Amino acid sequence: MINYIWFVMIFFGVAYGLFTGQGEVMSKGITESALSTTNLIIGLLGIMCFWCGIMKVAEKSGLTDILAKILRPILRKLFKGAGKDDKALGAIVMNITANMLGLSNAATPFGIKAMEEMDRMNRKKGIASNDMALFLVINAASIQLLPSTIISIRASVGSSNPAAIILPAILSTTVAAIVGITVCKTIEKYF
Repeated sequence: MINYIWFVMIFFGVAYGLFTGQGEVMSKGITESALSTTNLIIGLLGIMCFWCGIMKVAEKSGLTDILAKILRPILRKLFKGAGKDDKALGAIVMNITANMLGLSNAATPFGIKAMEEMDRMNRKKGIASNDMALFLVINAASIQLLPSTIISIRASVGSSNPAAIILPAILSTTVAAIVGITVCKTIEKYF
């Protein structure tokens, strides 16, 4: 359905532009937009490579392992079923750790693995368990200690201080995670 809506919007926009004699302006706008998008992507690519390298150093130095050790006891208490299963808990810890360090691309395989492991323990196949719902909430809120993707985007568009987002990101994502966990645990008692 959304494809039809987009098609209609684009079709009528182009038709209106051509009908009003704005074809040259539209063509110039499309070209400039494509150029600025390409420049943004190239800029992001370099910055993302830099941050991925920093995160690889953090992983090799043991920083991610330290963070995982800190999180493991907390997550054992939050996740009733998955907290007892080492495979599921390991995938959950790695996903949350990668997300905290701003490595959303690296976190995705761990998130998929965590859901598969929790589904393996799920008695009601096809229906998300309480642990699965809680994991989705935590993953969506995703406490960001180092929002490297946002820093990269801000740097690529010429921000004078791309890292200024760190403290607001930590605060907002922490509040979102606390509220999400609280709501999830409260609803869990009734369903």
